[in-house]
Amino acid sequence: MNNILQFKITLKYSNPKIWRRFLVPDNITFYDLHLIIQNVMGWFNGHLHQFIYEKKSYIGDPEIFESDDIADEKTIPLNEFFTEPKMQIMYEYDMGDSWLHELVFEKILEKEKGKYYPVCIAGEKNCPPEDCGSLPGFYNMLDTLKKKKGKEYKELMEWLGGEYNPEEFDLVIVNENLKDYKSIDFEMN
Repeated sequence: MNNILQFKITLKYSNPKIWRRFLVPDNITFYDLHLIIQNVMGWFNGHLHQFIYEKKSYIGDPEIFESDDIADEKTIPLNEFFTEPKMQIMYEYDMGDSWLHELVFEKILEKEKGKYYPVCIAGEKNCPPEDCGSLPGFYNMLDTLKKKKGKEYKELMEWLGGEYNPEEFDLVIVNENLKDYKSIDFEMN
């Protein structure tokens, strides 16, 4: 029987903190972890990503990064890497906006019979919209949303396609999406 790993991921430099805590089977790969992170954070998997360990790119897609120094994320199970609680790595999504996330391995749990994994168990705040220009762009966007009027506000609302609430985090929706987390994988047939 596989164990369950508990992680906490935080969008680095976000203030207030945007974070999620989630549980995953220990035998999934880093690529599966990437897809799960996309779902729990609210990203759409439209950009490159990498896992960074000890300040160097460590795990990703070696074909995209064209490097022999990158370990293949599709072949490494989490239980071969995360051996001690409190281990921390960085997850970077969208190299243009450079959304850096701190990923902390918190603990190993026994799998509960009849429980579905992966599952998100907690979190706070809504993730920034894709392509909003990193954290400075996100904070400018929030300032514009507070005004609730003007040309810039109208253009932003049109770009967003409707309302955006930075306080919103819906655990039920996140877990519903996690039931089919691989659907966000655009490489699948």
